[in-house]
Amino acid sequence: MLVAERYERILQTVEEKGSVRVTELSEQFGVTEETIRRDLDHLEKERKIKRSHGGAVSVKNDKTETPYSEREVINVEEKNKIAERALDFIEENDRIILDASSTAWYMAKGLPDIPLIVLTNSMKVSMELSEKQNIQVISTGGILSPRSLSFVGPLAEYGIHMYHVDKVFFSCQGVHGAKGLSDSNELQAHVKQKMVEAGDKVHLLADHSKFNVQSFSRIATWDNIHVFITDELAKEEKYLLTEKEVDVITLYDH
Repeated sequence: MLVAERYERILQTVEEKGSVRVTELSEQFGVTEETIRRDLDHLEKERKIKRSHGGAVSVKNDKTETPYSEREVINVEEKNKIAERALDFIEENDRIILDASSTAWYMAKGLPDIPLIVLTNSMKVSMELSEKQNIQVISTGGILSPRSLSFVGPLAEYGIHMYHVDKVFFSCQGVHGAKGLSDSNELQAHVKQKMVEAGDKVHLLADHSKFNVQSFSRIATWDNIHVFITDELAKEEKYLLTEKEVDVITLYDH
């Protein structure tokens, strides 16, 4: 296969899946991981993709809010496992916030029917929890965002501001060791800011494809995050966050 043809097919794969790992591409094209890294570096220089830890993400996802139907099928295995690990932090009678991320929805699916109060701006989370008798669900209300099936805007922000919770669980599009957390959609970023402010303990849930990505709208610095649950993280990045007093939990240690 010609190098130019491999570039084209790598780009197609990244855009179709939203994100991809070096190991996956190496197996797909039958070349070394070092070759794939050089290919990704080349494509990033041409601004066709964005490099992330262990792979690459589509630049299209950084410009606009990704539809929920697309987020549901990206890195499903990793998100499910991150959600399962996050459930370990929930106890009976907790008051928690779940955002409108697909990972939070996986958490909602896995939540046992125990006494809880859940505040959310997600229609999907609300519907998932509606059949669990012991869980009281409070919806923020607000302007419905059809792409994310979530509520945003001043009313949603005010709805969160009115409450205080024990624990916050949220995700975002950009996770950067130096720049903090961000999202491509300004309205979503504002809602997540209020969520972070509302909780005693804040848990960030994000898979490897989000790391070293800086999106348009800032959400918070690492000073506001207590626990970061991810699938994998390089040792130097884990050390950096530990220095910032963030409890980093990785599913697959290097």
